[in-house]
Formats: sequence, C-alpha cells, structure tokens
Amino acid sequence: MAKLLSTKYSAGAFNTAMLLMRLVFGILLMFHGYTKLTHFNEYKGKFMDFMGMGMPSSLALVIFAEFFCALFIVIGVFTRLATIPIIITMAVALYSAHKMQVFDAGEMVTLFLGGFITILILGPGRISVDGMISK
Repeated sequence: MAKLLSTKYSAGAFNTAMLLMRLVFGILLMFHGYTKLTHFNEYKGKFMDFMGMGMPSSLALVIFAEFFCALFIVIGVFTRLATIPIIITMAVALYSAHKMQVFDAGEMVTLFLGGFITILILGPGRISVDGMISK
C-alpha cells in the first residue's frame, strides 16, 4: 500500500512508462494517418484548406504527421523532432475542425495533443533508438 502512495519512481519505471506512452499514442495516431493515406483520393476533395495551401497539400502534411511522424515516435527515432508536426496538426485540428470543443468533438484531439506535448517535454526514454544512440 505504501508503494502505491509513493511519489518515487525508478529509472526503469520511467523508461517503461515512456515506451508504453510512445507505443499507445503513436499506434493509435498511425491508424488515423493510415486511413487518410489509403483513402487519399476520397479525402483530398473535402479536406480543410490550411492557409491557402490547397486541400491535397494540407492532407499530405497531415498524413506525414499522423502516419510517418507517429511511426518515428513508435520506433523512438528523432522522437522530439517528430512530435512537432503532430503537435501542430493536433492544434490546428482542435482549433479549426473541432472549434475548440475540448470536451465534445475535440476530446480525442485534445488527448493526442496532451500526450505528444508530454513526449516532447520528457523525451523518448532509454527504451528507444534515440536512447540507445545517446548511450
């Protein structure tokens, strides 16, 4: 019982938690990106035109963030760098597509945003390619 109430943690627990966080958030986001990647032609005509770049270009950037950057995070390669396009994508989605409805339609986007900001701040942990390289 005392261990459950303790605020102390080991390096192994931290690294395992970061691995779990990277895997859960990364894999879940990859499913969204994969759907957009495989149905690109269906989405490109009705996707949001971000900053006048055009719908296909905006969709391509979202696919890059949601699929490829999420894949980098799952593997643990360039983790902090890969979170930046995802954070931007989630912030734009929350603001534009979900009209800042943090608790309604934008709840999942808010969770992704919070999770990837946490990964940006804390890093990938030792159980990652980045962690192995930095040894």
